[in-house]
Amino acid sequence: MVLHDVFLYGDPEPKHLYISGGLIRRVTNNRSELDRINDPERWLLDGALVLPGFINSHDHLDFNCYPQLGNRVYNNYTEWGTSIHREFADTIAAVQKIPQSLRVQWGLYKNLLSGFTTVVHHGNPVGNENFPVQLFQDCRCLHSPSFEKNWVRKLNNPLRRKQTVVMHIGEGTDSFSCREIEQVRKKNFLRRPIVAVHGVAMTAAQAGSFAGLVWCPATNMFLLQQTARVKELQTLLPVVFGTDSTLTSDWDIAGHFRVALQSGQVQEEQLLAMLTAHPAALWHMQDRGKVREGMRADLLVLRKDENILDRFRSALQMVLINGEAELVRTDFS
Repeated sequence: MVLHDVFLYGDPEPKHLYISGGLIRRVTNNRSELDRINDPERWLLDGALVLPGFINSHDHLDFNCYPQLGNRVYNNYTEWGTSIHREFADTIAAVQKIPQSLRVQWGLYKNLLSGFTTVVHHGNPVGNENFPVQLFQDCRCLHSPSFEKNWVRKLNNPLRRKQTVVMHIGEGTDSFSCREIEQVRKKNFLRRPIVAVHGVAMTAAQAGSFAGLVWCPATNMFLLQQTARVKELQTLLPVVFGTDSTLTSDWDIAGHFRVALQSGQVQEEQLLAMLTAHPAALWHMQDRGKVREGMRADLLVLRKDENILDRFRSALQMVLINGEAELVRTDFS
């Protein structure tokens, strides 16, 4: 596959890409160099923008058949969890009747339609059965200190001391949430690398105890009307972006990006890094996150626009995963 006349983010010069065997083989300014390649699949993209495929660092794939459940501002996730099981029991029971495999598939397609080519799934491992999106499950998922039984023992399993733990921590705005972060810090006896999800209550002093933070601003604002102090925390530890599931967040990814940008915590360039290069580094995915020769051909093709993320759904034209076009707009030419 050859992509002609595209722009890479932050680069004013048009580029031409040659993709073969699932990899980006050549990135060049010289169109004639690729004209000599005998490849029948050529896209003349006339100034389209090409980005690395996005990495969603937090989703519960089997929870994406739920509507958003909640009817007020909560102090923390335990208050919300208790409330929805009491107030929305019928809705929860109806969704749980859907086979888990179908719910997982729906979650994967939600991610594909949102431009995510890799998803970090939080929950029990699911089989990779020719899924349309790459799954990352090379970590130990613990739900949270309140909802994970025997979490201290699991966290300090000596046979897994080098494996990264991913855990909901500090998802709230009250003193309980701040104390929870302190509890995890003190109970991590083996100093395992922990990636905290949400971390709304996390302080600068606590940040150094964690390998990274997954920021889910849409979920945080829906439940808590407050989000993590990302502007400060990103100078202290790696911060990456997650959507969470539709149980607590918008189905439309543009809504997530809008919440993030309107929070005043990040600019567009920083948010793009949280979707690409930063998670690739945090999750040790050395083959993705950048548009470079030798990297996986997980790419997004968008109409060039001054506000890429604010109008993302209308701008997204094509999603390539491993060099294959998994999604192409019907009006894309």
